[in-house]
Amino acid sequence: MKKTVIIGATTNASRYAYLAASMLTEYGHPIVPVGIKIGEVFGKPIQDIRKKPEIKDVDTVTLYIGPDHQPEWYEYLLSLKPKRIIFNPGTENAEFEKMAEDNGIEATEACTLVLLRTNQF
Repeated sequence: MKKTVIIGATTNASRYAYLAASMLTEYGHPIVPVGIKIGEVFGKPIQDIRKKPEIKDVDTVTLYIGPDHQPEWYEYLLSLKPKRIIFNPGTENAEFEKMAEDNGIEATEACTLVLLRTNQF
C-alpha cells in the first residue's frame, strides 16, 4: 500500500481532503494528515504543517491547498521525497509541478478520489 500525506487535511466531512482520507483508509493506504487544522481523521492526528513534521517513506503527497498557499511549503513538501505529488482539481500549479519533476518527483494533475475508484492510484 502507498503511504499518502494529505496536505490540507481537515476534520470537516464536507471537504474533499476529508473524503480523500476516508477513501484512502477504506482502500487500505496508510495516511498522514497534515494541515493547519487541529483534530483527528480516521484515527490519525492532523500534524501541524507549520512545524514541518518529518515523515519517512512517503509514496504520495496529495494536495488540497490552492496554488496561492503552496509556495511557503515548496521546500518542505519536496523534502518529504515522495514518489509523486497529486495536484487535485483547484491545486494545479505549473511552477511547483516543474520543481517536483526537476527533483525526480512525478507531478500528476488528477483527482485522488477518481484515481482510487478507477484503480489507477
